[in-house]
Amino acid sequence: MALAGEEAVLDAAKASLLAVGVRRTTLTEVARRAGVSRMTLYRRWPDLRSLVGDVMTREWTQVVTAASAMAQAGPDGGPPDGGLVDDLVEHIIATVEAFRTNPLYLRIIETDPELLIPYLIERRGATQQMILDLLTSQFRTAEANGAVRPEDPSALALMVLLVVQSFVLSAEALGCGVPAATRTAELRRLLRGYLAPEPVKESIGGSP
Repeated sequence: MALAGEEAVLDAAKASLLAVGVRRTTLTEVARRAGVSRMTLYRRWPDLRSLVGDVMTREWTQVVTAASAMAQAGPDGGPPDGGLVDDLVEHIIATVEAFRTNPLYLRIIETDPELLIPYLIERRGATQQMILDLLTSQFRTAEANGAVRPEDPSALALMVLLVVQSFVLSAEALGCGVPAATRTAELRRLLRGYLAPEPVKESIGGSP
């Protein structure tokens, strides 16, 4: 991007969001933390909302990338040991768990959940598009190998995103009385059942 030291500004903005939340974060405070002038910030971000949007996009992208790398590595850093469907499901579960425990996500949910509403009812965010593209590519490869049921990979990706997005956002509010480990196990079962190919039915007596 055009602004030198942009990562430092995003780091400063994230630190402020974690410390005081969105409502009490100002561009002046971010500039102070980053050691730059307010005018430098204004040339890149016209308002706080645009800066916060970039902070969230960077954070969520890092979450997805890190979770994907962890899920694709086995216990010794090599490839995973399970079947391809199980590997895909574990990748999705790892991403869900990474979001649910991310400090910035938890802070936003606690203090400023309305920031997420546009990405639920108005438009598709950059990170949502990234996840859809990643899942679509993975499902296309898995389908070609016979490991995922034959269906439009983009449709599978969309439905999986809708399910896990709801799980991330609503599991704590709606899941009272159901332990987190149980919820995750049920999500794993749901995803595996949705993605796995249907078993081939053998004909009776050898007839078609």
